Amino acid sequence: MPARNQSIIYLMVINAVIFILSEFANVTELQSLALYFPLNDQFQIWQPFTHMFMHGSIAHILFNMFALWSFGTPLEQTWQTPKFLLFYFATGIGAAVIYTLANYYQFNMIINEIMALGYGSSHIDAILSQGMADQNLITALGKDRLIELMAIYHTPAVGASGAIYGVLVAFAMQYPNAKLSLIFLPVPISAKYFVPLIILGDLFFGVTKYSIGNIAHFAHVGGALTALIIMLMVKNTQGNFKVR
Repeated sequence: MPARNQSIIYLMVINAVIFILSEFANVTELQSLALYFPLNDQFQIWQPFTHMFMHGSIAHILFNMFALWSFGTPLEQTWQTPKFLLFYFATGIGAAVIYTLANYYQFNMIINEIMALGYGSSHIDAILSQGMADQNLITALGKDRLIELMAIYHTPAVGASGAIYGVLVAFAMQYPNAKLSLIFLPVPISAKYFVPLIILGDLFFGVTKYSIGNIAHFAHVGGALTALIIMLMVKNTQGNFKVR
């Protein structure tokens, strides 16, 4: 009899293989799988899907795959493989869309600030393509804003974290009283408290820019929000969360 968490095993293997090829075998073509800003020439239509299979570090992939195994296994066993995979990829793509929209909003805000200072499209193109800005603009706008603009435009997003947050939300709604024992918490905490807490943390860090490290907080929030919408739709149509 096939394992009831077979798709999770496959997902973990695919993620591991792509990580090894991109990090250790230096298969540069795999960079096209990462999610670029839509106005960047390197953006491709498949990236909101394929970025879920790319990871930036060993710690990144280990954390995501551990969470997928721990929280995804009971969901797949309850929902069965096709519905679990549909949910997983829907939340991952939803995370990419919301993350991109948040970036697009921030990008346009900075562009409007630059234009309000009297700079035209040619200056903006020079900033984005060559990283060139005159001292007057740096002084008026602030170096941090220009760095943020460049980061949005040039830095791709990678990782299954958006889909993982979707899995966490589904787990908390399906098993709200499950006790989670975590290294950084001294006592076990129920899933219904832990998951909203970490999502609020991501929302806070995403809005305030106090993030430690290069973390796509709005991708996490996007995956969680997509999962919440799906789960509420399922509840309204079927009366519970046990999709069969």
